[in-house]
This record gives sequence, C-alpha cells and structure tokens, in this order.
Amino acid sequence: MRHMLVLGLALAVVCMVVTPDSVHAAGILRIAQNTTDLRSMDPHFATTTEDRSLVDMVFNGLVRYKPGDGSVFEPDLATSQPTPRVEGGKQVWTFSLRKGVMCHPTSGVPSYQLTSEDVVYSLQKSADKNRSAYAADYTGMTVEAPDAQTVKIILDKPLSPILFFAKVANYSGGFIVCKKAAEKLGPDGMKTNPVGTGPFMFKSYTSQERVQLIANPAYFRGKPQLDGVDYRFMPDLSSRELALRNGQLDVINGVPDKAWVDKMKGVSNVKVDVFGVGEVAVLHFNTNASPLDKQEVRKAIAYALDRDEFLALVGPGIGENVYSPVPVKFLAGGLTLQEVAAKGLDYKTDREKAKKLLADAGYPNGFSLEMFTTEMTGYRALYESMQAQLAKVGIKASVKLVDHSSFHSMIRKDANPLAIYIAWRPNADVYFTQFLHSDSIVVTGKKPNTNFSHYNKIDGLIEQARNETDQAKQVALWKEAQIKALEDMVVYPIQYQNQVYARSNAVDYGHELV
Repeated sequence: MRHMLVLGLALAVVCMVVTPDSVHAAGILRIAQNTTDLRSMDPHFATTTEDRSLVDMVFNGLVRYKPGDGSVFEPDLATSQPTPRVEGGKQVWTFSLRKGVMCHPTSGVPSYQLTSEDVVYSLQKSADKNRSAYAADYTGMTVEAPDAQTVKIILDKPLSPILFFAKVANYSGGFIVCKKAAEKLGPDGMKTNPVGTGPFMFKSYTSQERVQLIANPAYFRGKPQLDGVDYRFMPDLSSRELALRNGQLDVINGVPDKAWVDKMKGVSNVKVDVFGVGEVAVLHFNTNASPLDKQEVRKAIAYALDRDEFLALVGPGIGENVYSPVPVKFLAGGLTLQEVAAKGLDYKTDREKAKKLLADAGYPNGFSLEMFTTEMTGYRALYESMQAQLAKVGIKASVKLVDHSSFHSMIRKDANPLAIYIAWRPNADVYFTQFLHSDSIVVTGKKPNTNFSHYNKIDGLIEQARNETDQAKQVALWKEAQIKALEDMVVYPIQYQNQVYARSNAVDYGHELV
C-alpha cells in the first residue's frame, strides 16, 4: 500500500504534513533522522532540523508555506491573508480565524476550539526571551483579540508582506500553541509533550529512540491519510540506510554527499531526493575571544580557508559556494562572487598571506583553539576540514565530538570561538536579526539568539533595511550591511547544502519539491 505524505517544505526544514488532498494511504510512516535525540518539541525552542520536522506535524501557523514550495504563503489557521492598514500611525494586520479548529486533548485538558486568546498567548510567548528562542524576531509587535475569532497584530514600524508573513507562518516563532495545554504542562512539559492543532497528535516519546505521533481525527483539513508517524532518532547513517533497504523504514535523512547520493540512486525500490532551498553554512568568529578579537587574525583565518576544499566534501549539485551570509541564489539581498571580488572581499585562499597576517598580529607560530562539533555528517565534515586547513598556517584546532542536541546548547553558551552553523532563514532580515544584530548576541544580548560573533556594528543598517518599503533600497541596504560584516570579517560564508533524503518507492509526497 502506498504511503501518501505531503512534505511541506518549511524553508530548509523537511517538514512532513499529511493533508486530505493526498491519495489513498494507510498505516504508520516510519522516518529516521540523523540525531541521537530531540532537543525540544516546544515549537518556540525547536531550533534544529530534527525538532522542526516534528513540530511542523503537530502545530500550525496563521499562514503556512505552501507544501513543497517555500516561496509561497497561503492561509493556515487564518481564513485569508490580510492587507495591512494604518491606524494611529501604526501598521495593523487583522486576521480572521477558521472556526472549528480544535486543540489536541492532553492529560487534564480536553480538546477545545482554538480562539484568538490562544493566538495572542502564543505570539506573546514567541516574543518573550524566557519562553522562546526567537524573541528577537518579535520586537515592536503588539497582539490583540477584538473577539474570539479575530486577531490584530500591531507593528510599531511597518513591514512588507514578505517580511511580516514569515513571522506568523508555520516556522520558528510563528507556530501557534494552545494556551490551556501550555499553561497546564509548563515549560518543561512542553519540551516532551507538544499540544497543537496540526494533523498529528503526540502519543509517546522514548529518549534517544523515537517519538510516536497519531493521526488527529479532528484536523480541520480532514483526518490524515496516515494512521501515524514513527519518528526515530538514528545518528548512524549505515543503520538508517540498512533499515531503508530492508523495508524497516520508509524515509531516511541522507547525507549531503554526492558519492552517497549516487550509490543510493542505484538501490532498487529506493528514490533519492536532492532539493532546495539549501541550508547555508557560515563560520562565525567570536570577536570577544582572544586572539579572534583581532581583525588581522580573523582575516588570516579567512585567507587560510578554501571554499573548494569544503565543497569537495559534498560534491557539485549537492552544494555550492556562497560569498555572503544571505544566499544570493535563494534570497534577495545576497552578494554574488563578482560583487564581493570587486571589493576584495571574496577572501580567495592565500595561505602565505594568512601566515603574514598572523605574524603581524603577534602570532608567527600560530595558536591553539578548542571547539566542539556534532555527530551530524554535514557539520562534522566541515569542522574537521577546517581543522586540517587551519593546521597549514600553524593554527592548532582541537575539535571534540558531542551529540547534536548538546552541540546546539553549548554554542549558545559561547563554547566555540569558531562556530560553524548551518541554517536556512526565510528572508534576509531574519538572517541579519538572528546572526548579526546586537540584540541577538548569545548569552549577553537583550534577546539572545545566534549572534555567535558578538557583532554590533550594523544594527542601524539592519533596522533601516527592515523598515524600508522600497524593495530596491531595501536590497541595497542588505548588501551594504553584509559588505561591512565581511570587511570586519566576523562571518565567513562557506556553502549552501541542499536537502538530501531517501525514500521507499512506496512513499509518494504528493507534490513536486519546488
């Protein structure tokens, strides 16, 4: 019997959402991800691909990314996508909620109809740094509930639709939680017992083994075609591959490696999907950590690295070199190779120049660094390649292996002086806000997020671009901000990596992966 799975591409995350427009299917979909365990199923703390894949099956947003196409928004919990109005000098977006959307039942809280009270609670939670990893994205936003089916979102400063809808879509802080269940479970309970309105409901969690979901019979789009999802944690690629070949799994997270892709394409009854949008790998320099507080040292490291060596790890077609934190292939505001080279900011590999810069900075014999990486192949290969490349200019980098969940926790506590982070974000503003605005500096920022560089030199440009309604001017400001970051060398863009998954021929996603 054929499994029908709508794979909703919530940007770079492979998010699996079953909808009634799928053709016939039944049974449990068995999927394995490359991780030892989950980090959190509270959607506002789900920061890894593995956690986001889970929460997308349990929760909804006011709008959603069209399944299979991360460039298109469509209504989700809302009945339509509103046009903003100006009231009292502020931009106001008014949403009408669908009727009959039911929150999942959980212990002590029976199912009930979602109302504007839940949406207000959820978006206020998203904006609270103590209850959300994405608080920096919701600054200057007020949420009101005129009645049970209406939500008004009031912005201190206007946003274009593409920037605004990303904040209320089924991604990151845009997931809507059910207030009664959230208050009953508390912060710790939500990590391992998610309660939302989505097509699947939480059944069980076994640490370092699996999460089991069951179909939501009251789902507002209709009961899913699948009976449930068995979501397994399997960090070993060989184990995932063998289980797929033997029919014990239906879908597995692959590896961004051309050799592996070519091998799996030759396996009978298996299909391999390589698709965008690609997650971007960027090296972040902790400018507070000696000797990286010296610009000459950071530039020396940039000249010591070779993007083509990194790219050889994944292979052409699987990845591609990038030259700005915002990937120009996918998003407005990115910089091309020609643009950065014209300003001498492509940092073409020159290891003799790197050695001279190190000597000028007072480190003629290099220095030592300690950092951590995760067991995930995409990360581990980049860290180990960086280690080998830096050794060629006398920098001795010790790289210690930890599980993926611990890695994310540790780098948010400033554990890595050099932090390679692989991520997709829905637009240039989110990249800037989360990675380069001072509010998002890890540990010490007003709303700590993922500014691993402790960088604070382009806040004004970021905010000016965010509030610019002329698209050409907005793009120019985004480019200017990245040029400044590259001049200061606080980030070294490495590559984007496409998503790689393998599936049984019995699995049909039901749509093209655009």
